[in-house]
Amino acid sequence: MINTLYLPELREMLSANNADGLRDFCEAIHPSRAAEFMAGLSASESWQVIQHGVMEDRVDIFSFFGKDKQYEILENEPLASVAAMVAELAPDDRVDLLQELDDDRLAELLKLLPVEERRDFQRLSQYPEGTAGAVMTTEIAKLSESLTIREALNEIGRQSETYETIYYLYIVDSEDHLRGLVSARQLLAGMKQPETLLHEVMETNLVSVDVLDDQEDVAKQVAKMNLLAIPVVDNQHKLLGIITHDDVIDVVQEEATEDAHRIGAVDPLDESYLRTSVFTLTWKRGIWLAILFFFALLTAIAIREYETEIEKWVWLALFIPLIISSGGNSGSQSATLIITALSRGHISLSDWLRVVFRELVMGLLLGAGLAAMGLAASIFFVPPSETFISASLFVVPLTLLLVVLCGTLTGSILPLLFEKLGWDPAMMSTPFVAGIVDILGILIYFKVATIFIA
Repeated sequence: MINTLYLPELREMLSANNADGLRDFCEAIHPSRAAEFMAGLSASESWQVIQHGVMEDRVDIFSFFGKDKQYEILENEPLASVAAMVAELAPDDRVDLLQELDDDRLAELLKLLPVEERRDFQRLSQYPEGTAGAVMTTEIAKLSESLTIREALNEIGRQSETYETIYYLYIVDSEDHLRGLVSARQLLAGMKQPETLLHEVMETNLVSVDVLDDQEDVAKQVAKMNLLAIPVVDNQHKLLGIITHDDVIDVVQEEATEDAHRIGAVDPLDESYLRTSVFTLTWKRGIWLAILFFFALLTAIAIREYETEIEKWVWLALFIPLIISSGGNSGSQSATLIITALSRGHISLSDWLRVVFRELVMGLLLGAGLAAMGLAASIFFVPPSETFISASLFVVPLTLLLVVLCGTLTGSILPLLFEKLGWDPAMMSTPFVAGIVDILGILIYFKVATIFIA
């Protein structure tokens, strides 16, 4: 509700061209709140509003717009004013946005950017998607190791208005090789001896990542070490940029979204849902549905192999959905738990024996619980006239125990196997696991039935 409070006033100010009111709105309200209040405005209306703010406010508010609104603005608003704002964006944000534009629009926009920003875009856009280079920012505070503490503070005072963060100050040699770092706090504390050289006080045991490292590995490292930023270097250890904690949050969200898509049996989207064409969405969903259809077909074939048994003991067919769902659901639960634990670094391949043992125990416990419920259900559904009634009562309970055990083991082992092969464990989606367990469940069910009541 709160994001609609300003809508009538904003629209009224727009229609009346109330420049003072719109300027006050852009300056007085936090950028994230301003973007939230404009959620009900079209992209064009939102652009008109932020034009009344100074460039810094314009950029800040724009950065909080949804991706779809940002793209619509870049694609449709006047090139000159759009280029002026894009030039002020953080380098990594600028690359992410511009790479999604139509080629012709991108070419026109790049012509209007300052030379340095245009070169920076071309340099950053060369790094493969999903690598550290693709998410780093080149706006970094770096100092020469030959500077004194006094000179360094003067230099930082000059740089602080330009760069995204100065929490960490990176020390480089004359050829930009990363040598160490100092914090702003260390510099201030060092003013007791202002002529001390930086290389005498800098920390040299620092963590860095290669420009081609996987972004997910970088995010895990930053989170594990609780860093505000991490330097990015090339194979010669030259400082190229940094990845800040807000970039890491974006990476984590992106990777989590991809995993959620794969777990739900959807090929990850390259763009947002609304910017992805219906045909692309259909393909990304359809390819998985086709695979799952194949597994369902195998399940049907397995059932057909036992037509004689079903005709002879009709009541067996009543429990097929129960058997399938119990096995599939238990397998999906295990797969989800293991995929999530792997992605968050809570388990590794070296823990496979512990994981399998835990899932074995849980499979037995869960299976025993469902088996007890299955026994109660069998009393009502198994015909009293059935020959060897005492044996028939145990077909469903025993099957449930074995199927749930099979599901938990399959759901835990397959993601670990994918991790071992170097594939994304999330590709072993829960519907995929469920499809495999469905087939195994049918085979187990009728095998148990033929043993007990044949």
